[in-house]
Amino acid sequence: MSRVLDRVQYQDNILSTIGRTPLVRLNRVTRGCPCPVLAKLESFNPGGSVKDRIGLAMVEAAVRAGRLKPGGTIVECTSGNTGVGLAMVAAIRGYHAVFCMPDKVSIEKVNLLKAYGAEVQLSPTAVAPESPESYYSVARRIARERPGAFLTDQYSNPANPEAHYQTTGPELWEQSGGQITHFVAGMGTGGTISGTGRFLKEKKASVQVVGADPVGSILKAYHETRKMTEPHTYKIEGVGEDFIPAATDFEVIDRVVACNDRDGLNMARRLAREEAVFVGGSSGMAAWVAIQVALALGPDDLVVVLLPDTGERYLSKVHNDAWMRDNHLLDPAVTRVSDVVGAKTGRVPALLRLQVGEPVRRALALVEQHEVTQLPVFSGDEVVGTIYDSEILKGVLGDAATLDRPVESLMSESLPVVRSDQPVDDVTRLLAARNPAVLVREEGRVVGILTRFDMLQFIAGSE
Repeated sequence: MSRVLDRVQYQDNILSTIGRTPLVRLNRVTRGCPCPVLAKLESFNPGGSVKDRIGLAMVEAAVRAGRLKPGGTIVECTSGNTGVGLAMVAAIRGYHAVFCMPDKVSIEKVNLLKAYGAEVQLSPTAVAPESPESYYSVARRIARERPGAFLTDQYSNPANPEAHYQTTGPELWEQSGGQITHFVAGMGTGGTISGTGRFLKEKKASVQVVGADPVGSILKAYHETRKMTEPHTYKIEGVGEDFIPAATDFEVIDRVVACNDRDGLNMARRLAREEAVFVGGSSGMAAWVAIQVALALGPDDLVVVLLPDTGERYLSKVHNDAWMRDNHLLDPAVTRVSDVVGAKTGRVPALLRLQVGEPVRRALALVEQHEVTQLPVFSGDEVVGTIYDSEILKGVLGDAATLDRPVESLMSESLPVVRSDQPVDDVTRLLAARNPAVLVREEGRVVGILTRFDMLQFIAGSE
């Protein structure tokens, strides 16, 4: 046997790298919070999400119980991340894998599962759980019909919360030095919050366990009333439910805070831009709830929020401006001026300009050709004024010779200038203050112009 690896530090396979994810303090998005907010970054798992933990645990439990044989088939209904965790185990241990998913999941998740060699079947999102078309029902049918198939069923599998009791909870207790006072996590299957919360409360009964639930899910109402309510569709993936998962221990959860799509998805975008923490919408939702919790606490408290996955699986959705605009979710407060300037490309040039000394005739030609109402006037690279279509019309009607006079003869004061990295909210405030447009500066140069019409088109999502 070769001894070349005797002194080499390595892992036997990728599954050995699951867990032991870092705690990172959130700084900019938590301004105004009296206490620290730490994020448990589960995107550091090899499959990019917290579900790697339960993927391994559920398979190992099934093997111990004799329910999954060598060469068998793993079946699961998943919004994507549990599928990745299971697909990795299947690839390493030699199992087949079939995953049933709602059709609202991002295409990145579907392609990722296929890249691991898994079979993927999509089902309509807007059907009842008991419908034969639901991804729950399709998964159960496949497990019944295929020889050697085992349905892991994360929603009721006790290995789900147990994985977090054995790993996530102890990690948080050790990493926080036992100082944690509040634990916040999204609620889907309930395994993460139940297992982790149970461990933390056994260590310190005063720890508050707070669930984050998307508006449209029934879990918050059920926690408060123990009654079933009517679910509604929402855009945040991987959290919330329209039924009560057996893996959820509501006795562990102290309270549940609801978060709407707009707040959750825009917080995910803020985390990327302000903290360089690139996560998905469910992480944005959990962070938003954690901040609401922290705002009401004191300096001796410590909030820890679990951010379940990476943003790479949502590049076509939450991290895509067009998708956010089309779904009327884009928050101008977390959108940069450069985003709006970039969205103008293809309609009109980013910036039409005139130089001091050019004739009014050229200004009129630009107004007619591009159907604009104002043009900035430059002296070299410096903005010195603005010429408006109404002033051109008025001047020419009064005296046709105006066409050959220099543009500064009709020039008004300069438009306000904003930096390209400023939030769009700054632009909307200036436009509301009777400015017809603003100029955009980047690296010291004026590179664009934004009008009221540009802003309306950007927010409405029209092209």
